[in-house]
Amino acid sequence: MLKKIIKLVKEQKINISVPHFTRKVIAAGLAVVVLILSVMPITRQMVNVEQPQDRKVQTTEKIQEENKNLKAAQAVNEHQVSRGHLNRNEVYLLAMVINGEAYDEPYLGKVAVGAVILNRMQSKQFPNTLYGVISQDNAFESVTNNQYQRPLTADSIKAAEDAIKGWDPTNGALYFWNPATAQSKWVWSRPITGQIGRHVFAK
Repeated sequence: MLKKIIKLVKEQKINISVPHFTRKVIAAGLAVVVLILSVMPITRQMVNVEQPQDRKVQTTEKIQEENKNLKAAQAVNEHQVSRGHLNRNEVYLLAMVINGEAYDEPYLGKVAVGAVILNRMQSKQFPNTLYGVISQDNAFESVTNNQYQRPLTADSIKAAEDAIKGWDPTNGALYFWNPATAQSKWVWSRPITGQIGRHVFAK
């Protein structure tokens, strides 16, 4: 009888412990699921937070780069503003002389001719006005023979504007001539700064 009771008790313990063990397993499983679900929104939230930060960093770097380029451009412009102010009619007059003197020259040669004219305006050796410089006797062949009145090209206008802005490919030259046609020996006594196209430039 005692053995039977013990057997029943044992069976009861087994029957009791099995559901209890099962509940533990289920509870542990639910805990794992809850933990996974709680981590997933955090991960998504972290991703969503990181992306705007990345864009913000990229935007900041872009703004800094643009500001750097703007400052560099301003520095160039400040360096170039040294030729005074010409009205629109004077810009066209300068372009006409460039067109006459350097009609077949490369664009750099056109700017160079404009630079020489403007350099003369700033030199004490020449008149300080555009009209005064170009109207000097035999100063520019195209003015003497009226070649400067030929149809004006867009390149000559742009070259005049670039020269006014401060572009001087001649390094401060006051004279230029074509060695193939120049008859004055005096010009060769001037310090030569370089040659562009068919023109030699000198101070």
